[in-house]
Amino acid sequence: MRTVVDVRLRPDHAHIGSFARARSPEKGIQALLGAEGLDYASLPELGNVFMDCADWRERFQALIEARRRPAGRATAAHSAALRLLCAEKRASDCHRTLIADRLVTLGWRVEHIE
Repeated sequence: MRTVVDVRLRPDHAHIGSFARARSPEKGIQALLGAEGLDYASLPELGNVFMDCADWRERFQALIEARRRPAGRATAAHSAALRLLCAEKRASDCHRTLIADRLVTLGWRVEHIE
C-alpha cells in the first residue's frame, strides 16, 4: 500500500489549484495521486493550528505528546510506508517532521514529499 497522507489544515483551499482536495476523487490531488497509483488520505485534524505562533514547534509537540497512546498498549509494526504531504516545501520547516517522528516511534516507515 502506498498512501499519501495530507496533513494540511485546509487541504481544500482553492488557491492551491490542482493540489487542493476536491469533493470528487476524480479531481484535484486525489486524481493526480491516483494516476500514479497512490492512495490519498486527508487528515486535517493533524494540521498545524499553531503555525502563526513563533513557538509552533513546542506547541505542536505538546499536542502530540498529550495525544499519546495509553501506557501498556501494544504498537504494531507497519509494513506500509506513509508519505506525508503539507504546504511547506522542506520537511525541516514543517510540522510533518514532528508527526513523522511520532509515527516512527510507533513502527511506521515515513517518507516526506518535498
